[in-house]
Amino acid sequence: MTDRILLSRIAVYAYHGVFPEEERLGQRFYISIDARLDLKPAGTSDDWHKTASYDQIAEIVVKVSTGQRFHLIEALAERVASQILERFAIITSVLVRVEKPAAPIPTILDGVTIEIERSRDG
Repeated sequence: MTDRILLSRIAVYAYHGVFPEEERLGQRFYISIDARLDLKPAGTSDDWHKTASYDQIAEIVVKVSTGQRFHLIEALAERVASQILERFAIITSVLVRVEKPAAPIPTILDGVTIEIERSRDG
């Protein structure tokens, strides 16, 4: 499927990480979504019922990211992907990117990013 809905760098403040300081202080995370689906029915009919709501996708990202603490951003991404696929039957696959700009590692870098892609068939 080549049609996509993209939500870029949704910012959340949350408490994910393995270190006690991350749980106590929290930090900013950026989460991006690349959802694959057939947008032709919505595009030809101009009917929002035939697409996935950007607002509801963003709401899932914020709710999952701020509603539970994860030790790993990989686990956060998994939960976001599963919630999006569960909510929107029209979405065939979703790529979730989680950026952690203030990762507590002893080197100078812009941040750490993980990316996962999940689909209905596997």
